Amino acid sequence: MSVLYALWLRQLKRYVRSRSRIVGALGQPLLFLVALGFGFGPIFERAGQGSYIQFLAPGVIAMTVLFTSIFSGIELIWDRQFGFLKETLVAPVPRLTIMVGRTLGGATVGVIQGVVVLAACTLAGFRAVGLGALPAALGFMALIALTFTALGTAIASVLQDLQGFQLVMNLIVMPIFFLSGALFPLSHVPRALALVASVDPLAYGVDGLRSALIGLTHFGAATDLAVLATLSAIILTVGGYLFSRIQL
Repeated sequence: MSVLYALWLRQLKRYVRSRSRIVGALGQPLLFLVALGFGFGPIFERAGQGSYIQFLAPGVIAMTVLFTSIFSGIELIWDRQFGFLKETLVAPVPRLTIMVGRTLGGATVGVIQGVVVLAACTLAGFRAVGLGALPAALGFMALIALTFTALGTAIASVLQDLQGFQLVMNLIVMPIFFLSGALFPLSHVPRALALVASVDPLAYGVDGLRSALIGLTHFGAATDLAVLATLSAIILTVGGYLFSRIQL
């Protein structure tokens, strides 16, 4: 348990000390929020869909959690190259414990970054249905963060260099984000696109956040919760297996 806590705390300390990382992680979400939210807002309203800022903000928050969480796998490769991972793996604890500690730390950072972007969205004009929506929103943020931090760790466990990790992540992350319904409603898309979205894990995270924050849902909050919880358990299991097979 002490190793688990130490790894979780180490991830948080890395985040707090890296001010450039905190500021840099806000750049892309704010660009989407301002450029798309205010740029496409009038078109969205004329289509009878209401405020685009209200619709877009949960997607931007989910995007922030996704990027922050999945790219935390870079730290695993970094630690491997500089020897910290070797020092951690020789500790007399199961490797699964080490993987879970790193994953929980990365997921916590993802949730914190999501909360920061939620505050920025509020300043931009976004309004949740009420304070009671925040616990449910935090729960969905946590599930998104846990799922994609575990995915990032699993992929980093089988890669050796930063460049390869970044290329693979871009190949995976961009389709996951753009096909999740974060930027557009899934209710009126072509059937083929709707089928693709239905197997996109982030689509359920975005939908869950919308359900919690503005009361709008496509799949249903219960379905969102069940899918994300199941996926996080599966990916954690796979990630734990791949992490246990790391060769130094």
